[in-house]
Amino acid sequence: MSVYISIICFLIYLGFLFILQKKGKSFNVRVVAGLFGGIVFGAILKAVTDDAAVTQSIHWISLVGTAYTKLLKMMVIPLIFVSIVCAIINQKSGKNLGKITALVLVVLLSTAAVAAVVGGATAMAFHVSAEGLEIGEAESKKTSQLEEKAQDGLSIEDTIIDIIPANPIAALSGQGSNATLSVVFFAAFLGIGLIGVRTYAPEQAEFFTKLMNSLNTLVVEVVMMIIMLTPFGIFSLMTKTIAGSDYTSILRLVTFVLASYIAILIMFIIHGLILAAVGISPLIYFKKAMTTLVFAFTSRTSAGTLPLTIRTLTDDMGVDSGVSNLAGSLSTSIGQNGCAAIYPAMLAVMVAPSVGQPITVSFFITMVIVITFASIGIAGVGGGATFAGIIVLSALGLPVGIAGLLVGIEPVIDMARTALNVSDGMITGLVTAKMTNNIDMNVYNNKSLNLEKKSASAK
Repeated sequence: MSVYISIICFLIYLGFLFILQKKGKSFNVRVVAGLFGGIVFGAILKAVTDDAAVTQSIHWISLVGTAYTKLLKMMVIPLIFVSIVCAIINQKSGKNLGKITALVLVVLLSTAAVAAVVGGATAMAFHVSAEGLEIGEAESKKTSQLEEKAQDGLSIEDTIIDIIPANPIAALSGQGSNATLSVVFFAAFLGIGLIGVRTYAPEQAEFFTKLMNSLNTLVVEVVMMIIMLTPFGIFSLMTKTIAGSDYTSILRLVTFVLASYIAILIMFIIHGLILAAVGISPLIYFKKAMTTLVFAFTSRTSAGTLPLTIRTLTDDMGVDSGVSNLAGSLSTSIGQNGCAAIYPAMLAVMVAPSVGQPITVSFFITMVIVITFASIGIAGVGGGATFAGIIVLSALGLPVGIAGLLVGIEPVIDMARTALNVSDGMITGLVTAKMTNNIDMNVYNNKSLNLEKKSASAK
């Protein structure tokens, strides 16, 4: 009976969010309503029902959030492909493609290195250690799986070379560990090839240009339709996260959870300082990025957040679409500050002393260098942080099983890590656009959100 009551209450709140939309409440207000509604409803669900009822309720409640996340993921590959091709063939940012790409990579990898330092230093300050940790059945199973993966020959060089798609069609269908980067690679080659075609077959090149621009317009419209569902998706996802969290594991590893959030908060502050250093207001950034960061927090997928990331950069922050798409796309698999930098650094500092490896200056520097390059090719989906941890620990000659001990708290720390990953992509796009004069500062400094205007017109 409690399951039916939970579902009815869930549907009533969805109706409340719909009424807010009909009454013209701003997009951000509805997103916040979805976020806090999910926190409160999830906590109540966890407190007043037994575990079996919670599991059954979540099974149905999560349908909305899962469907929304899959809709966004559905558009990731088409959005990346048409956007990168159009960015090159339309010439606005394609003429400086080499400079823009190089700058994007430099910012992504530089922030990853800084994040690794922050993660390692925070872990040392909190004295996190693998010694004395109890391991349960779930953790033991996860540890065995990770040790098997480490023996499969994972390496940084293999991860990088996988970016080149042996089969572009497979990459476009999302297959492969580096599908996102493979699509960027293929789209860039296609766009550059079209520029070459213009020199000897201008009519054919013009036909293809019009076709790609038409596809881009269509894809963007579909993405905007899906984005309007964000408040409903966030409410469902947050309810699932709060109601389904393992609080026993969180309390057992509370020091690691606290250290993780402190490190992530410090890195957010550094993001703001980076913007200030290039003449961009951090306060405006965090206001306009809030909706995107909230969805990243609740969904735990950088790749799934990509359509929101690109729309926020382009529509609300005035960044050229070519720069937005390139920075956003590359950031889902390169230099992720949370999952591919802070987390592996904390793991390394956590496990090294337990196997007799002191945290010396040379070890710390080596760790930062390894993490920086290992951050290339880490998929922006659930489990990406664990994959990054395996690569880094293996490269440093440390046992990878430590990651299995953290299986119980993964959802809790992964939420903030994912938000930081997405923020890094937007910071990269803003810094690159500012340094290459590909940003309209009038749009950026405008307090109103274009996304809210589109939300109002969609009612």
